Parts: sequence; structure tokens; C-alpha cells
Amino acid sequence: MMCVRTQGKLCRSVWKGLALGTLLTTFLILLYSYAAPPLIFSSTENPTSFQCHPSSLPNFPVSKSNSTEMHCPQRHNLMFLKTHKTGSSTILNILFRYGEKHHLHFAFPRGRNDFDYPSYFQHWQVEGYHPGSCFNIICNHMRYSHSEVKMLIPPDAVFVTVLRNPALLFESSFQYFARVIPLTWKLPGAGSEQKMDAFLRNPKDYYDSSGFNAHYLHNLLTFDLGYDNEMAIEDPMVSDLLKQLDSRFHLVMLLEYFDESLLLLRDLMCWDMDDILYFKLNARKDSSGSRLSPEICRLAQEWNALDTLIYQHFNATFWRKVEEYGVERMKNNVLELRRRNDELKQECIAGGGPVDASKIKESGLQPWQPLGQTSIQGYNLRKNISPKHRQLCRNMLTPEIQYMSRLGADLWVTQLWGNIRALLNW
Repeated sequence: MMCVRTQGKLCRSVWKGLALGTLLTTFLILLYSYAAPPLIFSSTENPTSFQCHPSSLPNFPVSKSNSTEMHCPQRHNLMFLKTHKTGSSTILNILFRYGEKHHLHFAFPRGRNDFDYPSYFQHWQVEGYHPGSCFNIICNHMRYSHSEVKMLIPPDAVFVTVLRNPALLFESSFQYFARVIPLTWKLPGAGSEQKMDAFLRNPKDYYDSSGFNAHYLHNLLTFDLGYDNEMAIEDPMVSDLLKQLDSRFHLVMLLEYFDESLLLLRDLMCWDMDDILYFKLNARKDSSGSRLSPEICRLAQEWNALDTLIYQHFNATFWRKVEEYGVERMKNNVLELRRRNDELKQECIAGGGPVDASKIKESGLQPWQPLGQTSIQGYNLRKNISPKHRQLCRNMLTPEIQYMSRLGADLWVTQLWGNIRALLNW
């Protein structure tokens, strides 16, 4: 009887949220229609009628470091494709700090913290865009469109993204987004793990590619990269997909080898070690390790076969880059990076580690939470931080939304939605 009451309460809460969310979405669409420029239709592959001219922005020649030290000018122009649930929020913090330090020009979304995701990116979605606009860094969530992005950055820009083991990505995505994916609501099970288990054992019984937010549950990496996530792995276009990705991205980072990835980024951009120091941001409090059994892990990889193929391909290219970097050099630099990160943790973070959202004392350090949950952890600043590190510590602990606002992004849609969620206690 108690279970029936509990499920009934959950259903009423879900439908209440859907109704209010629909009304809010309609309201925001109306407001956005007044704020947005006229729609410009363009193909994601066709060349554009004008080019980005970087002469007025800091521009540096392509130059690589040698095998031991950095002997090249720092590069400032970067396109980072922020993929979902891949540690990309931590990378964003690194880019925000670097861009702020060097007074670089960010291409931020208009009114929100993503570029109208899950729609394909279009150049007019950038805040303050006008024909001929040029930017140093693009790094917010989007569904990638290569030709649209190239219109906005200098020709020498570096293109980077990050991938994650597809089974672990699916686990994280399912747990984070399930409340906003209606097709998961009918799954049997008392919690997300049981529901995920039921889904992966019979995905075709539950999955509908046309369902709202369904893309979060099938080949999410492929979707974010701008391709058809429903493409069969036997499709001849798959080989072209891999060739395109190889030609478009100078570096594909891997979450499982995060420190090594950052060092490859540092080498590619000719940055200093100080530029890639980090604390882990936007992490779930139960994310210390995967709970997938070997069988469920295999099923998750099979269900996300296209993501798995892409990941395996770039896993191989990643280690070739490590060999070019120097295996011993990489080992030594990883140790140095971790040592310096640990030193900053002791200097910056009260208690030395993350805490639940309810225990974060400053609103400016509160991370954005998934709908109906408070599962994302954050940090408290230590008192009496040395003047040398005070601003650095705050910068490294500042979540994405607050940092974007500080850099001048107008996040009125995101902030309005956050205020409504707070009012309704979602």
C-alpha cells in the first residue's frame, strides 16, 4: 500500500513538473523569438559566404614544442567541443581561467549556457554575433556543426574534444538525465540502477528515437559530434565519419586518462603547467566508481556500438600521441601535475575535498543541479588562503554558470529557469 502511495505521489509530481515545464518552455520560446535574429538557413557542410578575419585578434603561428621544454609562443585560438558527462566542465574551468588571464574573446551562447542544444549549432546563436565576428575560444555545449563553427574562429584555431568509455558514459547519462527523459518513466525498477538494467536487457522494447530527450540514451557521443546517432555500425558512412573526425580535431582527449590528456593539450597549445591545474568539477557524490557488472557493461557497449567504435578508434590515436610526446616524459609530467594539484587542494579547499550541495556556504560556489536532485557536489574555500593563491583558488572552484556570468555572458534564460526551479523546489 505504501508503494502505491509513493508511486502515485511520484507520478503526480512528474506530471505537475511536465505541465509547468511546458508552460515555461512556451513562455521562453515566445521571449526568445523576440530576442533572436532572423533565422539564417545554412547547410552544416556547405561553405559560407564570408570568412572570419583574425587580424584584429591575438594570433600566433603554428608551432610545436620540442620533447623536453616549451619553446614556442602560446596559442590562444581554440574550439573545444564540450561533450556530455565526460569531465568537460573541469576543462571549461581551465579555458575560462586561461581566457580571462589573457583577455581573450569568448563566443558565448545567447541567454543560456548552451547553444540551443540539442539543435545543431548555428553561428547566429553566439551572443553579440554580427557578420565577420571573430572569437578566440568556443567551448559551450552544442551539437557540432563544423562549417558553422569555422565561420567564427581564426584559421589557425586548434580543435579539441573529449570522449569517455561509452558504457560508463551511458551509466552517467542515464542517472543524470533520467528525470527529463519520459521513456524511462515506464521502466520497471525502484531506482536508476534497476531501471538501467531493465533498459539494457531489452532496449528495443523501450527506446523510441523520436522520444523527447531520447538522444541521451543512445550513442550520445555520436550525437554531440554532429552525426546520426541511429546510424547502423555496418553503414558504409561510418568509415567516412571516422575520417572526418580525424581531419577535424587536432586532439581527442580521453576522460579515463585525464591528466595525460591535459598534458597533450598543454603541449599542443604551448601553455604552461600553471594553465592546466584543476579541481574536479560537476561530479556526482556517488561517482567514485562504476557499479556496472561485466554483463551490463557489455550490453551498454553493444547498445552504444557507434560510440564504442569511435572511442576505440581515438583510444588508439591517443596513445600514438603519447608515444610522440615521450612515455617517460609523460609519466614525469603526470606526477608533477598531480603533485601541484594536491598542493593546491590543501591550500584552497576547506576539508581538502568536495561536499554535498547543502553544505556549500557560498551561493557563488553552488553547482547547477539536475532536475529534482542535489547530487552534484561542490567545494568550500578555506579561510586564510595566502594572498598569492586567493584569486586562483576561487577561480578554480567557481562553477560554469557563475564563471560565465563573471566573464560577461548574459544567461537570462538559464537564470530565470534556475529561479523558477528554486521557487518550486525542483
